[in-house]
Amino acid sequence: MKKYIYIMLAAAAMMAFASEASAQMGKRYYINGGWQFNGTVANDFVECGQGYGAYIEGGYYVTPLIAVGGFASFGTNNEYIPRKTYPLADNAAVTTDLDRSIYQVPFGATMRVRFMRYEFQPYFEAKIGAEYSTQSTYMSTFVNKHDNWGFYISPELGMTFFPFHKNDMGFQVAAYYSYATNQNSSYDIKGLNNLGFKLGIAF
Repeated sequence: MKKYIYIMLAAAAMMAFASEASAQMGKRYYINGGWQFNGTVANDFVECGQGYGAYIEGGYYVTPLIAVGGFASFGTNNEYIPRKTYPLADNAAVTTDLDRSIYQVPFGATMRVRFMRYEFQPYFEAKIGAEYSTQSTYMSTFVNKHDNWGFYISPELGMTFFPFHKNDMGFQVAAYYSYATNQNSSYDIKGLNNLGFKLGIAF
């Protein structure tokens, strides 16, 4: 009889330990969304950093530390070019100021590895997918616009922090680099490079 009591006590202790470990590991899914600041890099058309963007992403932890999921985001970078004279064909010229804009919409799949499973959860994430982009030049009387598609990759380092009870809601901060293969011969664009950071809500 004592043998069975010891076995039951051991089983109860193991179940309690497993329950505590499960609570500490964090939820088996994540949903993040918020605001992002994006800076274009090595781009003569528009090279600036601006916060006209947002993102959403989510995934499921297939193991306690590794998750797979999906993402989508958008961002716009604008640059004002002061008035100057541009030579045209047949000895013509035009004098005007310009507003240049790059609009980017990447989306695709993610893989995330979190390094801790408690209130603070630092992670590394890799994104892969497609990007739709438009490059536009606005003049006083018309706009010259090109759109294109490309292959998209992005590594990211970040952290989610859950300060509230039961990890129901928290915050996210992350920094990323991205590259898309979008090309535009009219503006001599041979790929789009970006650096940025994100601030958002984590569920």
